Amino acid sequence: MMPPPPPLQPLLDFAVEIAHEAGALTLAHFNVPVVTEFKADQSPVTEADRRAEQHLRRRITTTYPDHGVLGEEFGETRGSGPARWILDPIDGTVSFICGVPLYAVLVGLEWAGEMVAGVIHLPPLKQTVYAARGLGCWCDGRRARVSQVSDLGQARLLVGGVRNLYQHGRGPAYERLRDACKLDRGWCDAYAYALVATGRAEIALDPIMSIWDSAAPLVCVTEAGGSFTDWSGRPTHTAPEALATNGRLLPAVLSAVQGP
Repeated sequence: MMPPPPPLQPLLDFAVEIAHEAGALTLAHFNVPVVTEFKADQSPVTEADRRAEQHLRRRITTTYPDHGVLGEEFGETRGSGPARWILDPIDGTVSFICGVPLYAVLVGLEWAGEMVAGVIHLPPLKQTVYAARGLGCWCDGRRARVSQVSDLGQARLLVGGVRNLYQHGRGPAYERLRDACKLDRGWCDAYAYALVATGRAEIALDPIMSIWDSAAPLVCVTEAGGSFTDWSGRPTHTAPEALATNGRLLPAVLSAVQGP
């Protein structure tokens, strides 16, 4: 039987600390000319992505040498125990390259396959949303909670790229949900999940996700009282898609997405 995780507050404090450090590194490259390369999947990467992840990895392996690390830019280093850190040094690299201040540093901690802590740090906004299992969700020292909206007609919907929705065959599902909501906006990536976790939006929808995109937001949204699932309603951080809600709206959202 796998042992339970250790007290999570020190681990969460550490995660917030290193996310801030990595965020400071990214700011040195933000809104200045930056060389952009494209990976095999055609997603962009910059020196800022690499430097930030290298810093996160150094801090983790020095402080917790038995922990594993999985990051977007440098893959996986296996640990000797059940703990694994899941990193996205810049979630929203396109925003970063374009000078849009809505990118994030994501730090998540998984224990025996279950997410137990997560940090969404938004360096240009100087805002951090963070959570650990059983400890609630917080935003810059204040308790964060999802909204209490229970009518889909009053909901605010955030989407991760309308073109992507259609390219992945999700256009009709998006249209049904969009038409049922009060308003929709294209504030995507981790920023959308931060807004749901803090009650400033009710729904975030994305047809393309990787584990490092979902790991930290899952903890933040669920500890704030919401839901973080795939498009069938299954709670997970490993699906290639994501759907976050304030919890109250999950049945109505699933009904709209899945259609008649």
